[in-house]
Amino acid sequence: MKKEWTYLAQLTGNKAITVEKVRIDEDNVAIEGSFDLPPLSKLSFDEQVFVAVFVKCHGSIKEMEKHFGVSYPTIKNRLNRIGAQLDFVEVEETSHKASPLDLLEQGELTVEETVKLLEKGDKNA
Repeated sequence: MKKEWTYLAQLTGNKAITVEKVRIDEDNVAIEGSFDLPPLSKLSFDEQVFVAVFVKCHGSIKEMEKHFGVSYPTIKNRLNRIGAQLDFVEVEETSHKASPLDLLEQGELTVEETVKLLEKGDKNA
């Protein structure tokens, strides 16, 4: 992320802010008013970095585990917390959960993790 965004997040202390002036550099036009920031920009800086890494990893939780050095449940919990803040997108909940074998096939679980889940009898991890 750009240094300016890091500085802005530090300056505001991640408090809500309102943009009152927007400049279109190419046209040298300024617009004044009261503008809300896009929902993703309202996340904390750390959450924005997390989302950016998630996108760069093409949504692979396995890659996220490697990058951050944490477990699958930790990544899932953080994604759930961030997702709860993004109410501008409606996601229909499905009752079907991916099975451990599906997650293994998608590269989201290791063989060892899959075996542990199957041993627990968790057919729908």
